[in-house]
Amino acid sequence: MARDRFHNVVRTALEKEGWKITADPYEIRVGDVDFEIDLAVEKLLAADLGDRKIAVEVKSFISSSNVSDFHTALGQFLNYRDALAMIEPDRQLYLAVRSAVYQAFFQRRFIVAAVQRYQISLLVYDVKQEAIAQWL
Repeated sequence: MARDRFHNVVRTALEKEGWKITADPYEIRVGDVDFEIDLAVEKLLAADLGDRKIAVEVKSFISSSNVSDFHTALGQFLNYRDALAMIEPDRQLYLAVRSAVYQAFFQRRFIVAAVQRYQISLLVYDVKQEAIAQWL
């Protein structure tokens, strides 16, 4: 599977914040269906809290239609989240999107409503800084 254009930017941004990449890509199987999420990531918290585990699906939104890209991203996100709930329910899934896309597209009323309705956790990243701008 081809990586998204900004895959390595997100990976670097996570590592800068002290996250440990544990799989790239994160391959999972539910029954006879295989999934490939971009990254599996963990961070050691205080000793009594254990580890925090997340999975990150990176989306570049570089086609001619952000709406079409959103349809694809939403479908993947929902399928991956359901699969994780079955095999690793303690791992939270994030959809990673560029700051520019978040500001220009994810502020539209319909998209805001869809993100809320489907409870999509967002990781907004800055390409130039190779940094996480927001966790939403």
